Amino acid sequence: MPDMSNSPAYQTYSSTKALQNEGVNYNARPVEGTIARGDLMPFPFSKDNPGDTVNYIASKQVKDPLNKDSIDMTEAERLYLVNCGICHGQKLDGKGPLFNSGVYPAAPRNFMQDQVVTNMPEGQMFYSVTYGKNMMGSYASQLSSKQRWMVIAFIKSKQGNVVASSSTAMDNKTSIK
Repeated sequence: MPDMSNSPAYQTYSSTKALQNEGVNYNARPVEGTIARGDLMPFPFSKDNPGDTVNYIASKQVKDPLNKDSIDMTEAERLYLVNCGICHGQKLDGKGPLFNSGVYPAAPRNFMQDQVVTNMPEGQMFYSVTYGKNMMGSYASQLSSKQRWMVIAFIKSKQGNVVASSSTAMDNKTSIK
């Protein structure tokens, strides 16, 4: 058993260059096409080339993979406030402290009244958060895929509350007459 006394194992802290010299290809990245256990399936659309909107439009078809009942809305709200509220505001009205400071020339979207956003499908919102859109940059490095879907579910739940309360108000007005 000569190999038992002379171990051919690699040194834990050896450089990757030394490993490559010995024929081992290690680049510290997961194998392409693999998904970590517990992760969501990757988003099926890549970022559009400049001037192109094919994937942005196609992303309308993608549905939120999370079960709405299993989302911790308290955590989703916290993620929104930490990552989105600085521009879009605590009340989702586009009046966040960063915009109010005068740093940005264009107002962030008002998630509660802007028809473009209130009618935007979940998949298209996910595309925008993942790759960025207009003045907004990508949040793919700050939020995991699951966290991005949670934030979108939080925004949609708030938009749903406004739609429900406004339709209730309309019902009350018509019942008063």
